[in-house]
Amino acid sequence: MGEPVGIALLGAGNVGAGVLRALELGADRYAARVGRPLAVRHVLVRDVARRRAGVPRRALTASLDMVLADPAVQIVVEVMGGEQPAFDYIRRCLESGRHVVTANKEVMAKHGGELLGCASAHSVRLLYEASVGGGIPIISPLSRDLLANEVTGVTAIINGTTNFMLTAMAQRGSDYADVLAEAQRLGYAEPDPTADVEGIDASYKLAILCGLAFHIDVSPGDVARTGITRLTARDFRYARELGYAIKLLASGRLVEGELVATVQPVFVAQGEPLAHVDGVLNAVQVEGDLVGRVLFEGPGAGPMPTASAVLADVLDVARDLVAGRPPAESISYRPIKVRPAAKVVSRFYLRVTVADQPGVLARIATILGKQDISIASVIQFETDADAGTAELVITTHATPGGKLASAVRQIEALPVVHEVGNVLPMVGG
Repeated sequence: MGEPVGIALLGAGNVGAGVLRALELGADRYAARVGRPLAVRHVLVRDVARRRAGVPRRALTASLDMVLADPAVQIVVEVMGGEQPAFDYIRRCLESGRHVVTANKEVMAKHGGELLGCASAHSVRLLYEASVGGGIPIISPLSRDLLANEVTGVTAIINGTTNFMLTAMAQRGSDYADVLAEAQRLGYAEPDPTADVEGIDASYKLAILCGLAFHIDVSPGDVARTGITRLTARDFRYARELGYAIKLLASGRLVEGELVATVQPVFVAQGEPLAHVDGVLNAVQVEGDLVGRVLFEGPGAGPMPTASAVLADVLDVARDLVAGRPPAESISYRPIKVRPAAKVVSRFYLRVTVADQPGVLARIATILGKQDISIASVIQFETDADAGTAELVITTHATPGGKLASAVRQIEALPVVHEVGNVLPMVGG
């Protein structure tokens, strides 16, 4: 069958162990599909003395130089995570003429353009299917299968931790603190959940998706980001009564040549497919001029779904190596202007706690009217007799975010307003 295709693995954590386990279990199948066996020659770890189940001790090394000194290594799989030293290691591997497969969303979001350019300059491939959506195939479809389309929008649920939490809040009426504690107990949320609950993880993934979908240079800093920490059980109850679900949506769209990229909690109408993506599942919805709307859904995290995406890339590269096919040309990315949030138009939901007395709604309506904001509906959901307050839920017609922000500041200043509890965009319906 010929000499094996040599592989080096950078990292042997949960995902790395999943890749090694899958390579062992599927060895005969992968060899048949590639035309040669796949051989793991090196596994880079911090501590070579630590025992690792399923990792050959002879393959362990703490030195990238040892990996790069082995001429039999043709493919490097990076599953270390984090920005450094992963970025430097990937770059060095590309510069040495090795193909690289990575699951690193942070590195690809922050440095993807540079690394893809480096890969092209050294006639090797850099593949990163596992960096977004875990086991969902989305990078490859955007790179190849949907290439004939003018993609007009990408909307995604791409953080399983927050989707699990929001599903629990919706289905059980739980509050944020309770579902966070449950997610941490089940291992879905880290002890420090900031990257998930503040939308940082999702912003990395959205930057990657926007780059591929629109062929533009996007960084995580271009993504306007709001987390889920202010959501309450009341918001979910009101959403349900209005016919909506609440999801942390990562959304990218080109509007008049400018990028609108957001990660934020959104009221999603029950008629929308994304409203029904629950638990730890992820989903990516792509809109194209030829295919219309297509939805990719599946497990977004976990060692084996991520290993599935990693190994799909490994097999792709290995088959090209065996067949002697040259790497495809990288798509060049162009710079893009980011549209300010003040200019982004949306419908909105406002939850406002007010003094339970006549004339309050009229004063709020006057402020909205002066900003040219049209009210779609107003419902008084509950009254607290002891506090002398009522809760108003207001939905608006489409309006620029800047006008709404100005109106909210004025509403908050009214002496009859106790609190503007939440302001969320709405889609569908």
